[in-house]
Amino acid sequence: MRLLILLLLPALSLLLQSTFFGFYSIYGVIPDIVLIFTVLFALLHNYKQATIYGFFCGLLEDLYVGNMIGMNALAKGLTAYIISKLQVQVFKENIIVSIIGVLLGTVLNTAVIIVITLTAGKPLIFNMEFLWDFGLQILYNVALSIPAYLFYYNSTRTGWLENKGNN
Repeated sequence: MRLLILLLLPALSLLLQSTFFGFYSIYGVIPDIVLIFTVLFALLHNYKQATIYGFFCGLLEDLYVGNMIGMNALAKGLTAYIISKLQVQVFKENIIVSIIGVLLGTVLNTAVIIVITLTAGKPLIFNMEFLWDFGLQILYNVALSIPAYLFYYNSTRTGWLENKGNN
């Protein structure tokens, strides 16, 4: 049951991103819910599990979006790896951890996507609109990280996502 939910979570996140949050965008910016759950997974699991899960979530997003297949897989996998390496030294029960983790994860994920895009020779325009959208993306992700972390953390401890000895 746990594995099924972990596999369905990014699919449901993509569905929410493209429907509900597409309708409730803030100045055209929608949250990256897949990234939020990837970071939350990375905060609570080891780097091997986090990297694989991040890669899977990103690949699912790449297949859904259909643009530059592998870009999100690499970005989310690398982001999950870095976050999971940093999480060893934090007190996971603190809600501030999710806020900082998602903030850092959003910055890392965007940086990797920028590097991949530029390496692939695709044009990027860095202007005030880009910075504005990036700032809104961070705020939106961080705001949603609080209820997402409460759900996710509680579910991993005593709910559907509880790991019964296989961590």
